[in-house]
Amino acid sequence: MSKRLPPLNALKAFESAARHLSFTKAADELFVTQAAISHQVKTLENYLSIRLFHRKNRSLLLTEEGLSYFQDLRNIFANMQEATDRVLALNEKGAITVATPPSFASHWLVPRIHLFSQKYSDIDVRIKAVDQDEGFLDETVDIAIYYGNGNWRGVDVTKLTTGFLTPMCSPMLSRGSKPLLNLSDLNQHTLLHDNSRLGWKNWLNALNVDDVEFNKGPIFSHTMMVLQAASMGQGIALADSILAEPDLDSGRLICPFEERIESKNSYYVVCKPEQLDRNKIQVFRQWALSQVENAPDESH
Repeated sequence: MSKRLPPLNALKAFESAARHLSFTKAADELFVTQAAISHQVKTLENYLSIRLFHRKNRSLLLTEEGLSYFQDLRNIFANMQEATDRVLALNEKGAITVATPPSFASHWLVPRIHLFSQKYSDIDVRIKAVDQDEGFLDETVDIAIYYGNGNWRGVDVTKLTTGFLTPMCSPMLSRGSKPLLNLSDLNQHTLLHDNSRLGWKNWLNALNVDDVEFNKGPIFSHTMMVLQAASMGQGIALADSILAEPDLDSGRLICPFEERIESKNSYYVVCKPEQLDRNKIQVFRQWALSQVENAPDESH
């Protein structure tokens, strides 16, 4: 078995004293007393069973063994500093992994991420699309987008969006033989559901609409599937205006009714409190917020 290394504090004290040829200057550099430096050097000399310095009056000179040892340690400490600087640089720049629900990734983040890369070319973005119930803010993720009411423990939470729910469909469906003139006309079309039929039920109840049959139609596990089905004319989706923005802008989807209600859930930027001061996390969060602030008002 190899012999263990000398104490790190003793090595640091010796390297500093050898570089300055002064216990006093080494003490100032390491924020300790001169006596502490002398003690650490003596500990190292006892460990190595060699003398590292010649002490003559107030002068300090390296012995031949001390000079050889210092030259080796100097290179080792320089390499350690370079390695530390590289790690800190990666922390501030480098790559940032963003975890987000699949629908938010495909309909909101992906269409915009090139804007972030143009502005922050030194930060390499990695998008990880995962379902929120997997608890995806782990050690592999720097920042995440959560969808819910904002009440999550142990994380820093910033509200990103306020969404509004309204029916959406393909223009060809609206202009077909069964026009959508009022909410009761929904009965003539297939309703598309996101995860469950509660969305349509709650939306209709909030508007005091009781003559629409909502307990039918296909159910999809992700909003992006609902929006795709709607854009293909397969039915009418009840969707968040935030996620549907690309489809609405392109004309693939339209909102046939003026009725809309504010969603109880919203999207939030989430990170661990201890990582909040990292530059790459701060700039991504601010960039995401700026994208929402510069977007058209969705409430009208």
